[in-house]
Amino acid sequence: MILPVLYISDSTEKGRGVFTSADIPANTTIEISPVIVLDKTDRKIIDQTKLYYYIFEWGKNKKKGALGLGYVSMYNHSYNANCEYEMDYDTETISIKTIKKINTGEELFINYNATPDDASPVWFNAK
Repeated sequence: MILPVLYISDSTEKGRGVFTSADIPANTTIEISPVIVLDKTDRKIIDQTKLYYYIFEWGKNKKKGALGLGYVSMYNHSYNANCEYEMDYDTETISIKTIKKINTGEELFINYNATPDDASPVWFNAK
């Protein structure tokens, strides 16, 4: 499920990102998409490719990886995120939900640290 008002477009400094063509209220689930789960061996291989920047750590011990389908892997990172994500390991899905009102034309961001206000350095800055 992806809200029909979402679209992919050029992001000012981050390549492409997810935007909205209509206002979206806070606390709205805007996407629930399946993921492709990567075991430890596959993840080590993927970590050596461009896909490294698009996967999520997966599983309770975070040893696996997951590539989000739908728009999930296209949301850019911000320490001032306007959305949050939730992983469901049983159904192998990731849900994206707004945490504040988002205006028409605005880009939607998640914090790659999994918590919207977590200011810890993100992993790709260390690579």
